Amino acid sequence: MNDLHRGAAFLLYQTTLLFGILAMPIALFARRLGLTLPVRTLIETAERTYERTDGHRRHR
Repeated sequence: MNDLHRGAAFLLYQTTLLFGILAMPIALFARRLGLTLPVRTLIETAERTYERTDGHRRHR
């Protein structure tokens, strides 16, 4: 079950990164209009979730 949770968190993180990359032109246009999209917050939250699953292990 732990591996399933870690895999789901990894998939969420990767999907969020892809969304952030694809949303970049929209975010840049929105910034010109004075709006800010919470893309960075979404990515950082997904990253913290993945790291809490112990899925992000540093190799020595």
